[in-house]
Amino acid sequence: MPIDVIMPQMGESIAEGTLTTWYKKEGDHVERDENLFEISTDKVDAEIPSPAEGTLGKILVNEGETVEVGTVVATILQPGEVAGAEAEPEAAAEPGPAVTPEPAAVEPVPEPVAAEVVTVPSRPFERPAGDGRLVSKEELRRARSSPLVRNIAAEHGIDLTQVSGTGLSGRVTKRDILAFVEGGQAVTAPPAPAEPAPVVAPVAPPEPVAPVAPMAPPSRPPIDVTAAVVPGQPFSDTDRVEIVPMSIMRQKIAEHMIDSRRTSAHVTSFFEIDMTRVAEIRARNKERFFEDSGVKLTYMPFIISALIAGVKEWPIVNASVWGDKIVLKKDVNVGIAVALEQEGGFGLLVPVIRHADELSLVGLGRAANDLAERARTKRLSPEEVQGGTITITNPGVFGSLAGTPIINQPQVAILGVGTIEKRVKVIGPSDSIGVRTCAYFSISYDHRVVDGATADHFMTVMKDKLENFSDPSLKE
Repeated sequence: MPIDVIMPQMGESIAEGTLTTWYKKEGDHVERDENLFEISTDKVDAEIPSPAEGTLGKILVNEGETVEVGTVVATILQPGEVAGAEAEPEAAAEPGPAVTPEPAAVEPVPEPVAAEVVTVPSRPFERPAGDGRLVSKEELRRARSSPLVRNIAAEHGIDLTQVSGTGLSGRVTKRDILAFVEGGQAVTAPPAPAEPAPVVAPVAPPEPVAPVAPMAPPSRPPIDVTAAVVPGQPFSDTDRVEIVPMSIMRQKIAEHMIDSRRTSAHVTSFFEIDMTRVAEIRARNKERFFEDSGVKLTYMPFIISALIAGVKEWPIVNASVWGDKIVLKKDVNVGIAVALEQEGGFGLLVPVIRHADELSLVGLGRAANDLAERARTKRLSPEEVQGGTITITNPGVFGSLAGTPIINQPQVAILGVGTIEKRVKVIGPSDSIGVRTCAYFSISYDHRVVDGATADHFMTVMKDKLENFSDPSLKE
């Protein structure tokens, strides 16, 4: 029997994946655990190994296609099997209508159940919803659209099950929901219940008002609607342009960034921190550090250590918003943004150092280096890019002085590190002039739960920790 190769479940919250590359062609021999194809999901890119040794039979999902988890993407033929053999059982099954006598036997019995049973085949994937109503699998998929789509629908008072989706299995895409809003269909959908005048009359008036608001100047305009819906092509016929498709990773980054801007009230504060002491400690210890651990001693473990000190004093920055509640995270799981060089630019992944508050400086350095290396070589597991509670991004490695990073949802804060360089500074009460190693640090925070004073106090703790750094494992 041919062995099915399926789209794997790459993490609990991942429902689908895009097959980006086949490493083998139909008819090629494959070894068990040999890399067979590459996929891209919301969370991570990964190479998928073959489940068995054999010959790659029929490829059922082409490069660039997005399919649900569990979909059969190809078959592996065992020794002695030939391509197309898997179709024989189906052909043999067709002559099987030798079951025609059964209807005769069934005819006397239909009375009790006939009417009820007919409804089951029409919706074979029904599940109970929270209110006890039965919901079809198709409706569930549509409702399980991206957070961005759900946010737009919520802002405009739209029931996603009323929008016809063009995405996988009828899922509603951003283009679908924006077209629905622009076409004014959000206004025409609610009036349907107005026919039973006596009952619905009180409810009908407010419902059309909510969708209409975006047509007039809204009180909270959606951030991406005007940017995403371009009236016509953004260039003239005489312009010299090249049009290239976004990679899957680029599309996911775009969706997540817009979703974050729509979700959180972003504010950014800046601090200049004197890194001279850290630079001196690092210079004295980097050779021994490498000999002992096999890892280069960069500035990152010092920065993570200072961030953890800030979180311990101001735990609100290590939290999430859940409706009208604040979830304070007891573990400090630090995400480190890693730039991935790709054709035409860079991609971005955020692997997570779990329980970073329990690691020594050596442990932090080893974990940061290991995750960054495996991110660049596509060897991360889905669990290693999930569960972060606060994130660090380091645009300074490319020479940037400072930045205003976008919060990595569902977190409420992200630290930006500018380039670390020598600067001429006024030092101490004597106002002497000296050369110091400094950097600009920024923190973008969600003003729904983190106030400016809180963010500044958090940064003050970091500043004090870095400017007066001490660790018993290092030479002072």
